[in-house]
Amino acid sequence: MALSSVHQSPLKHWAQMSPDCFALQTHIKRYTWFELEREVQRYAYAMRQQGVKTQDVVTCVGKNSAELVLIYLACLELGAICAITMPQPQQSLEHKLATLYRNEDTVWCWSAESLDLNHIPNDIVPLKFESLPSPSEFVVSVYQSEQLASIIFTSGSTGLPKAVAHTNQQHLASANGLLQGFAFTQQDTWLLSLPMYHVSGLAIIYRWLSVGAQLKVGGGDLLQDIAGVTHASLVATQLSRLLASPQPLSLSHVLLGGSHVALSLSQQATQRGIETWLGYGMTEAASTVTAKQIDGEYSAGKVLANRALEVRDGHIYVGGETLASGYYTQGDLTPLLDEQGWFATKDLGYWLDNGELVIQGRADNLFISGGENIHCEEIEQAINVHPNVQQSMVIAVENAQYGARPIAFVVSEQPIESLDLPAWLDSRLERFKHPDDYLEMPAELLSGGIKISRRELKQWVTAHSNYTVI
Repeated sequence: MALSSVHQSPLKHWAQMSPDCFALQTHIKRYTWFELEREVQRYAYAMRQQGVKTQDVVTCVGKNSAELVLIYLACLELGAICAITMPQPQQSLEHKLATLYRNEDTVWCWSAESLDLNHIPNDIVPLKFESLPSPSEFVVSVYQSEQLASIIFTSGSTGLPKAVAHTNQQHLASANGLLQGFAFTQQDTWLLSLPMYHVSGLAIIYRWLSVGAQLKVGGGDLLQDIAGVTHASLVATQLSRLLASPQPLSLSHVLLGGSHVALSLSQQATQRGIETWLGYGMTEAASTVTAKQIDGEYSAGKVLANRALEVRDGHIYVGGETLASGYYTQGDLTPLLDEQGWFATKDLGYWLDNGELVIQGRADNLFISGGENIHCEEIEQAINVHPNVQQSMVIAVENAQYGARPIAFVVSEQPIESLDLPAWLDSRLERFKHPDDYLEMPAELLSGGIKISRRELKQWVTAHSNYTVI
């Protein structure tokens, strides 16, 4: 049964209720809930000894690891706010740390990367975990579900990243709402397959904590990490490679992110006993808002429990219990809701007669070409179902005749010319929506997280081509 509302932390709840059940698996060790609580105590004690207090910001820079999970859980016990961000250039990190810095308090920083903090003008103090002491006293948990627990930065695809602050209660509302239809029990294991610095990765943590199941932190090789796992959050190309490999699969459920997923891929998974689901979500709503088991109807599914969604004049508004407390800036929260309690997503969509939602794309990514409305995401969806395309992104550029035209950047293991994308799109899109140019995605834009930044792609095009970006 999923955890709903308790006064103690989920970690302590399961350590008391299921102390001998396995909780966390890494490449070197497997922890029961009792053992995990004791290990988190060591981290919480070390952080307390270094000066971390309730509602301090602890910034973690790095990819998924067992240590990152333990630090996050320790923050929950201490009542600290854990801000997680990806490894990135120093200038980008400095901007984020400046957003988190509060004049009256220290901002603590832990990194799995090599960082030069000496050039950051704020009072940033590195946390050390080289040799964890054995606690000389028991760290009393000050966990509160209503207090701020996490800060996750938006992808910044159309502007500077925003620091989105959630409480534990909001994260658990997200987890519990999804799990009313997406089966996940205490006997299951979910692979931490998405980075915790994205809300989709952090959502895995809270689904695990919600039901007291087992979390697996892999080593980065999906074919090895998937062993013994029942649940995973993947993109379509990852699932396709798993199904094509000789690797035995214990998977029962896969939650797919990204764009359109081919029905044929879902059918292949079904033949292996795997349910495939997809959904629509955002950082501000603690991940998934709508979801469905994949079928022949292209949509993002129905609204999940604990959420609300309205479509007004084609624009999508989200409400409910999972919405963030606000955007965090130097200790202050800027509300993200309007006076009626709705969040304007800037996404466009419409309802189907069966109550499912169709996402057309971002309002920012709609442009007019020769008097016709074109959605960048609609073109991307059509390109992405090509069997040899891993990912694509479309942007609009100036055109003397039509005002604006689309060009496409494609990720593929094959030469772009061999894909014959114009012929592929002939039966899928009106001709005026076909891109004027198909280019290889710049390699440097593929190194950052699970999303390619549209803003960074536009900057790259401006710097490296003769196109003028709209």
